[in-house]
Amino acid sequence: MSHVERASDLAIRWRKSSRSAQGSECVEVGATAEFAAIRDSKNPAGPALLIAPGTFAAMLQAVKAGRFDQA
Repeated sequence: MSHVERASDLAIRWRKSSRSAQGSECVEVGATAEFAAIRDSKNPAGPALLIAPGTFAAMLQAVKAGRFDQA
């Protein structure tokens, strides 16, 4: 896992979940063959977290399974 200081420098297409409310606090994701990137939608020029595609896929699977849900 690594990061970049300016997510806007990455040549990738960013997207938010279709379930995100307009103006709400959320993250955006983008991907290349080398990494998945995550950034704060309120700060598109700020930093981005870069994650290996397999790690990102495992995280998504865990989120969908409810492993991070709060009681």
